[in-house]
Amino acid sequence: MAGTGKAHLRQEGDVLLRVEDLQVEFPVGRTGLKVNAVSGISFDVLRGETLGLVGESGCGKSTTGRAIMQLRRPEGGSVSFEGNELTTMSLADMREARTRMQMIFQDPISSLNPRRKVRDIVMEPLTIWKRGSSQERADKVDALLSEVGIDPARAAESQPHQFSGGQCQRISIARSLVLDPTLIICDEPVSALDVSVQAQVLNLLEDLKAKHGLTLIFIAHDLAVVKNISDRIAVMYLGKICEVAPSDTLYVEPAHHYTKVLLDSIPVPDPDAALHKVAIEGEPPSPVLPPPGCRFNPRCAGADDRCRTEEPQLREINPGHFVACHHPLIGGDAPVTVRTTVL
Repeated sequence: MAGTGKAHLRQEGDVLLRVEDLQVEFPVGRTGLKVNAVSGISFDVLRGETLGLVGESGCGKSTTGRAIMQLRRPEGGSVSFEGNELTTMSLADMREARTRMQMIFQDPISSLNPRRKVRDIVMEPLTIWKRGSSQERADKVDALLSEVGIDPARAAESQPHQFSGGQCQRISIARSLVLDPTLIICDEPVSALDVSVQAQVLNLLEDLKAKHGLTLIFIAHDLAVVKNISDRIAVMYLGKICEVAPSDTLYVEPAHHYTKVLLDSIPVPDPDAALHKVAIEGEPPSPVLPPPGCRFNPRCAGADDRCRTEEPQLREINPGHFVACHHPLIGGDAPVTVRTTVL
């Protein structure tokens, strides 16, 4: 199966998670067609690293996160966590492996049981896995709730609907930490929150990462949100990875035309600034029948016949900077001139 290459996978360092040729499909009723949600992507995450996974809605980010957790078994590929292959694990072994890899969901309120007290929700994983005595569990839960900014006394008497969205996300973060995981997948954890609350939650995640020695996969569609929290960023488009680079490099020198479009979509807090935006037309193609060649070619101003017939593979254009593009904006033999509009 044609993929986007593995040149960006690292052999050195302490690799905690390695995903290779991941493929996830969903049937379309009885038509025989399939939604190609994730189409052969590969990436790795070093221990203690934060990987940002970004792209517009429908590109396969959340599906990738759920496939790593085996909440949706992939149709193909490999997911190796702490040296163990997850795709072939039994249900019992996978259930135990999930104690070391947790997930924070996009909608914090719907991810919490509305019938239970918040303190009981956070304590439930400890009770299920019989971790510690009753007093040790209570002490640990109270400490974690305090750490994320929630009053343990109020949590013991209140249900999720009695807290704000930002507070519910803090509760979800506390629940994800209670079993002392090594990896946390954050599936758009701030997209449903106000901007000021987003900053608070991002700072909290950074502090908790340093204190607990966590490794994070941070999924988002907003590059501005991902910039400060991520060490490395992978950009997805229509089920494929099109660019991988260190956070600072990606923002200063985007090489893929789609990445440039994402960066240009970030609002500039200056009403007098002249905005130079890369022209883009049309909607993303259907993941049921993706276009041949580069999947971004129907919307790319720099596409040519090669882009429409030959799928580009990830290649290194600068140290640590990989792009799947025949005509990258930087690092190519003859970079194309993109059409821009001054607003």
